[in-house]
Amino acid sequence: MLYSYTDYYRSPIGTICLRASERGITDLFFVEEEVEESLTKNPFFKKCRVQLQEYFNGTRKCFEVEIDLYGTKFQKSVWYELVKIPFGNSISYLSLASKLGNKNKIRAVAKANAQNKISILVPCHRVIGSNGDLIGYSGGLWRKKWLLEHEEKIEYNRKQLSFFDS
Repeated sequence: MLYSYTDYYRSPIGTICLRASERGITDLFFVEEEVEESLTKNPFFKKCRVQLQEYFNGTRKCFEVEIDLYGTKFQKSVWYELVKIPFGNSISYLSLASKLGNKNKIRAVAKANAQNKISILVPCHRVIGSNGDLIGYSGGLWRKKWLLEHEEKIEYNRKQLSFFDS
């Protein structure tokens, strides 16, 4: 499915390009050039911008935005598994391949992960190397590190608060 609409959102870690079809968000990726944030009337963009703002503010952990994934059956199986990775956690490419039933498909899983068109909403940034190294992220490794640290900090603070509420 190709996109029909384009919009931009300024995040704390750079400008994000949003694209949507008639069925939902098709692409979410960082752009390096300076682009004016727009306010396209498409209802998917409005909902996505609000939820991204909540995510970056630390008040949203799970997205409820309609997405329109386009890819092979295998790619979609990888992307659906990414959505299951809990907020503030990460898994290795090997673990992801094992969850999909074949640890020998680690390269195919890594390639499908890299071809995810909807970063953050489909959290490919939560997949790391088996040794804990940050490996690959189309938005840049510094953004992957920022996103992981952002989520870890929110989870840590939530756990600290729940400790004192007990």
